[in-house]
Amino acid sequence: MLRTVRAAGRALPAIPLAVGRRIRRATHAHGAGESGLAKLIELHAVHSMGDALITLALASTIFFSVPTDEARGRVALYLAVTMAPFILLAPVIGPLLDRLPHGRRAAMAGALLARGGLALVIAGAVTTDSIGLYPAALGVMVCSKAYNIVRSAVVPRLLPQRVSLVKANARITLTGLISAGAAAPIGLGLNAIGERWPLYGACVITVIGAFMSFRLPGQVDLARGERRVHLAELAEARAAAASTKEDGGRGGVLRAVDSPVLKALLANASLRGLSGFLLFFLAFLLRNEPLGALTAAFSLGVVGVAAGTGNALGNVMGNWIRDRAPELILLIVLLIALGLTITAAASYLTVTVVAVCAAAGFCQALGKLSLDAMIQRDVPEVVRTSAFARSETSLQMAWVAGGAIGISLPLNGTLGMSAAACVVALGTVLSLRGLVSAARRGSPTPRVR
Repeated sequence: MLRTVRAAGRALPAIPLAVGRRIRRATHAHGAGESGLAKLIELHAVHSMGDALITLALASTIFFSVPTDEARGRVALYLAVTMAPFILLAPVIGPLLDRLPHGRRAAMAGALLARGGLALVIAGAVTTDSIGLYPAALGVMVCSKAYNIVRSAVVPRLLPQRVSLVKANARITLTGLISAGAAAPIGLGLNAIGERWPLYGACVITVIGAFMSFRLPGQVDLARGERRVHLAELAEARAAAASTKEDGGRGGVLRAVDSPVLKALLANASLRGLSGFLLFFLAFLLRNEPLGALTAAFSLGVVGVAAGTGNALGNVMGNWIRDRAPELILLIVLLIALGLTITAAASYLTVTVVAVCAAAGFCQALGKLSLDAMIQRDVPEVVRTSAFARSETSLQMAWVAGGAIGISLPLNGTLGMSAAACVVALGTVLSLRGLVSAARRGSPTPRVR
């Protein structure tokens, strides 16, 4: 018996070590270890664990602990609060980060540390039900978005030769999803100790992430003088474009009417709006009208699992798919989402609702990977962070708009699915022609440095 216990004691530590080695091989594959991309992937995994713990701590506070009528008001307030930081993200934070190209690692570390401090503020507000919970949640979102736009902007500088931008973005996002899933049972265990403890755990994790930011390769930061060279190239491109009445040197690709990046942003806005709509509309609808013979809680669990599984599959597909024009990928997922929402509107059944939720997660994941790849490919580096800030702001506005529609509509399944189809149809009408044209022309050479 004693020998068996000793053998088990030796075997147990071997399991996490074996898992760790397997994860390390995956993150370092295809040259990612040599280029430094693996370190960025690992940093994002830590960031996602902190996000998961904070989200878990907030979930019951904002929605599940109150009746439906009161929850509508609290969710509406939450939607309004979440929009506030994005008023600053595009006009202030994005350009500010563009002016700090020599301190990108420090910017990511600062965002992580600030978020950890705000987690402690939320921990104090949770037990007292203080209104300060919402400004603190707002600050957490600002810090998270600031980290994400810098992280997205630096991916091309760490891109291995054998990995496409879509695949690199997918690998980062997929690792983040896995680490967030791994953090869920940890968060539940901490929550069993006390509702503040997941937030304490998030604070510790974000401090670890701040230190990991400085482990990124030095090439993440622009070298001295490199920014001036890029600005000179951008000015020349804008001058040349102005002489031919084209958009200004691809620095305004998010503003040019015929820009493929703008079309991709419109398509993604419709998919993000669909996600926000389904999240809030079904959260209220299924509390009162569960799917089939299922209970309300089980119905919510089914659609939640479907959306999460679809999102994970979208990122797996992005990591697996061969090099394809991101415009073509985005076009395909847009048509998938449109077809399934129309089907659910015509026939509101458990299977069609679950299919729409899964498709929303799948299409949003692949669509966002494609949009990020197009920005990384087409937007000059000196304004890339601002472009990501504008992109994130636009997508958040679409998500909030979708959520606002979801909480304001009457709780009728057919009506809701019809509204979802209209959201996707609008994005399709606005972007279809431009995406088709861009896909036919083919992708330009990526701007990876």
